[in-house]
Amino acid sequence: MLSMSPQLHHHQDLNYLVVGLGVTGFSVANYLLAHGYRCRLQDTRDIPPFLDQLQKQFPRVEICKQALDSELIAWADVLVVSPGLSIHTAEITRAADLGKSVIGDIELFAQVVDKPVIAITGSNGKSTVTKLLGEMIRAQGKSVGVGGNIGTAALDLLLTPADCYVLELSSYQLETTQSLAPQAATVLNLSEDHLDRYTSYADYINAKLHIYSNAGTCVSNYDDETTRHDADDIRFSLDPQARVDFGIVVNGGTWLAHRGEPWLNVDNLKITGQHNWANCLAAMALATVAGVSKKAIVKALKNFEGIPHRSQWVAEIDGVEWINDSKATNVGAARASIEGRDRPVILIAGGQSKNANMTVLRQVLKARVKLVLLMGEDSESMEKAWHGSTRIETVDNMGEAVTRASEEARAGDCVLLAPACASFDMYDKFEARGEDFSEKVRSMIDA
Repeated sequence: MLSMSPQLHHHQDLNYLVVGLGVTGFSVANYLLAHGYRCRLQDTRDIPPFLDQLQKQFPRVEICKQALDSELIAWADVLVVSPGLSIHTAEITRAADLGKSVIGDIELFAQVVDKPVIAITGSNGKSTVTKLLGEMIRAQGKSVGVGGNIGTAALDLLLTPADCYVLELSSYQLETTQSLAPQAATVLNLSEDHLDRYTSYADYINAKLHIYSNAGTCVSNYDDETTRHDADDIRFSLDPQARVDFGIVVNGGTWLAHRGEPWLNVDNLKITGQHNWANCLAAMALATVAGVSKKAIVKALKNFEGIPHRSQWVAEIDGVEWINDSKATNVGAARASIEGRDRPVILIAGGQSKNANMTVLRQVLKARVKLVLLMGEDSESMEKAWHGSTRIETVDNMGEAVTRASEEARAGDCVLLAPACASFDMYDKFEARGEDFSEKVRSMIDA
């Protein structure tokens, strides 16, 4: 983690430089300017995406469309860096060495929030747990602001009064956060991701574990020892033999349970896959810390339909199930998605691997997958990494992948889009990839 100067809480006499005018930068600029703080913006793009919107609200705002240079750094007391920009660039490192405070939007949020916060991170499942926890709190009759790395930016949540806040946080956001003191925090799981930005997997892990700093209660995954904080953690597990606070009981069915007490049979869930059972257990643990009753928790679990592009059921055609898990953008998510199926799998995968070690998927491919259809930028290296584990074919695009899957699938199979890669070689975002898959599948029904 970047060595930062002693934390400067924001004051009217400080100069704030917002670095990057994306979604987060726009939120930060809105907050600072609305509260009367001295603020300049820096973005290297000729037309930053939120430029017009910001100038309509604050016509006199100063936007520097240039590289981050020594003059801008000299002017600033605080650099508020968007999470999409690495704080390890030479310019930002130089600013920190000069004693400038380098923070992000979550740090600003933490400095002013006056209600309980529950913070959620992990390699996979963050959005599902964040959304589900929000529904549990609402079922209790409380108002809750849900956002952060998904949906509404953290500072924008403060515009609407709430009893508490639930934040999904990325490793990038945690790198620039020091003051957050959540009522409860969790690291759901850890697997290789973003190694195109971190120098090592250990650095990525350390960034994630930073969420436990100052947390009142830590919730960790018993099945993933890298997520653990200390012996006082509230723990969840999918191992029926594990002695944990929130786990699985097998008794005339499989139940989500609290200290051995069955709360809900998994057959009553609308979201599928064992990885989603783990997500439910994590949300149950966090909700309990937040004071949510068993009744409200169970009600939310029964009603929760999941989030698009995350193990989303698309169709069943001639006995073949089609699942869109486009959000499975790393090896850990892809493995969990495959393991969560109770049918033989035809896997559609590929894209930008972000330097991840793809060989870790060999075992699950051999055990669960009858055919892999690879496409995208890193398909060649992935085919080499998986050679001999199962049958593999390369395709040029999603249409060809869906066609080949349809030709090969038999009743009782599952065709699963779980790419294990980012989408940016072929799509603007993972949602677009998932929509393309879903549209191609639905077109077969229409035909």
